Amino acid sequence: MVRARPRHARARSLSFAAIGLAPVLIVGGLLTVGGPKTSTDEVTLSVGSELTLIGHGLGHGRGLGQWGAYGYARKGWSAAQILRHYYGGTTAGKVDRPEISVILTGKNSVNVHADAGMRVGGQMVAPGQAVSLSGATATITNGCGGAVVRSVPAPFVEPINMGPSRPGNEFLKFCGSNQVFRGALGYAGGRVVNRLHIDDYVKGVIPKESVPQWADSGGAEALKAQAVAARTYALAAIAGGKKIDDTQNSQVYGAVASEDPRTNRAADATAGQILLQSGKPAFTEFSSSTGGYTAGGRFPAVRDDGDAMSPNRNWTATVSAGSAGAAFGVGALRSLEVVEANGLGPENGRAIKVRAVGSGGTVEVSGEEARTRLQLKSSWFAIKGQVAKPRIVKPPTGPDAPGGSLDLGSLLTLPDRLLPGSSQLLSVGTEALNGKFDDLGGITGPLGQAIGVPNLTPDGNGVVQLFQRGMMFFSTQTGARALVGRGLSDYLARGGLPVLGYPKVDRLR
Repeated sequence: MVRARPRHARARSLSFAAIGLAPVLIVGGLLTVGGPKTSTDEVTLSVGSELTLIGHGLGHGRGLGQWGAYGYARKGWSAAQILRHYYGGTTAGKVDRPEISVILTGKNSVNVHADAGMRVGGQMVAPGQAVSLSGATATITNGCGGAVVRSVPAPFVEPINMGPSRPGNEFLKFCGSNQVFRGALGYAGGRVVNRLHIDDYVKGVIPKESVPQWADSGGAEALKAQAVAARTYALAAIAGGKKIDDTQNSQVYGAVASEDPRTNRAADATAGQILLQSGKPAFTEFSSSTGGYTAGGRFPAVRDDGDAMSPNRNWTATVSAGSAGAAFGVGALRSLEVVEANGLGPENGRAIKVRAVGSGGTVEVSGEEARTRLQLKSSWFAIKGQVAKPRIVKPPTGPDAPGGSLDLGSLLTLPDRLLPGSSQLLSVGTEALNGKFDDLGGITGPLGQAIGVPNLTPDGNGVVQLFQRGMMFFSTQTGARALVGRGLSDYLARGGLPVLGYPKVDRLR
């Protein structure tokens, strides 16, 4: 993971007011003008030989919480209700590109057979025969390692039918290991790749990313929600230019060996179903346990009462002052404090900004970066003994249950009542900003974590979004632009948006 640069001086606290903007926010079902709510208590903390951290949840907390989904399913929620709760502002959609390619990181050659026969280079391969690939040449043999029958130009070996949910005798099996795969196997970009229907791919993902046994205790709807989230996540990643592999860099994919009848039923019951945001597959991240409140970001933060069943809802960790000082690179640690948090839930919610002071200087990092450096379960943590309350920067929040008082999906058309055409601008701008954010490395990039969702500027001509270490701007004339650090400071000092207009270039330092 890319680490944020150390900071030896307190980072400037950004707010829309400081930038001379009062963006349009949708709050409590009404269009209002204003920025995020904040408080400004100073923080002081003397650290002894050990630090005790009180925390909640496991993982980044964005989007669906898997334990929460399970808890809600046991309460009678449907998969659709679970998805609406965690992914506010999305709409139901259908897959428009059913086939995907998955890099198999543990494979470097292809030598396969199938009980029902195969296809290669447009030719049939009889049952009992095998195919080995070398570059773009396929060699057909009598069984694995047998006599050569013929060679044909082909970079992939396909089953006799590439459709989803085919019978097991059509699956391809590797010679030797007999590992079984749905779909085709071959080479792409010098890597061994499994090309298959997205619904078949999801069958190999859900049991690796979730718990099949939940179906036996009232959690079948949670597995269905997981199927939709996993399917959508893969398509969103591909749409963003990312290559999918079989590791946690994408989603863990175990192919047929990992499949379970219970999760296969969840995949089949939701076949082709995805979630859309701005008309395209939504980036439906998910994590194990939210701790009782999702983190927000692309989707409104929501309370997660279903997470009450999570074994990681509440936790504590002890870190020595020496290891913490080394983790932050500040020498002998003098103090460690959460200086900004999101204010959602106990212990002031998730840490947004953490400051470490030591004999070698001062470093400020995001809550996620602090989590990584200290090897914590999540960024929702507080430091025991910290007296002063951190500055609270609350993200937009959604209703506590589907159909509650705030539904961003239905409210996205509300700006049009005041500024005709603004819904389309907000949609286009949000899509552009999301793409730019991903291109810059997401939360590990120069901007850090999103503090709020994209909002219209007061003149209705653009979209702006605030991040921990900078801002992004969008207009139809300039596209999406990011300003960070001195680039943003200079822009603000010279008058910001009212004087200079929308930035025309990125300034990332």
